Amino acid sequence: MKFRKTLIAAIAFAGLFAAGATNAHTNEYLDTQIAPHGGQVRMAGIYHFEFVIARDSKADKDTPVTVYVTDHAGTKVSTAGAKGMVTILAGKVKTSINLIPDGENSLKGSGKYVSAPDMKAVVLVTLAGAGAEQARFTPLAKAGVAKTGEHSEHMAH
Repeated sequence: MKFRKTLIAAIAFAGLFAAGATNAHTNEYLDTQIAPHGGQVRMAGIYHFEFVIARDSKADKDTPVTVYVTDHAGTKVSTAGAKGMVTILAGKVKTSINLIPDGENSLKGSGKYVSAPDMKAVVLVTLAGAGAEQARFTPLAKAGVAKTGEHSEHMAH
């Protein structure tokens, strides 16, 4: 009888832990976290993508975008040999930007886009030896965006 009670308690605890882990990675939860590079973080399969844009971009000049890749614990994931693309929609203007590896765990590109409050972006990254992963962003809709260089306390379960 004691074994049965212990087993039931263990199953209940595992269920609560699994539910908490699942909720910890919703977009709403991720938006409450301070992103390491001041961008917006989203889940992309087994990864987190942090999308960083210029908040004052005008359509008449090329402006950079950067995507940082980490695992769910915040550990940097190598982007050597990776490729990617970001599609930005701002108003009725659609811009596609190719991303190439730039640093230990980032991809970078540049293009002409307008930093508008209604901006939406889709990031697609294919890491070397892995399948493509995608995430959707609303980078200027996020309240309380961190300053560059501040780090998140999240990521570990």
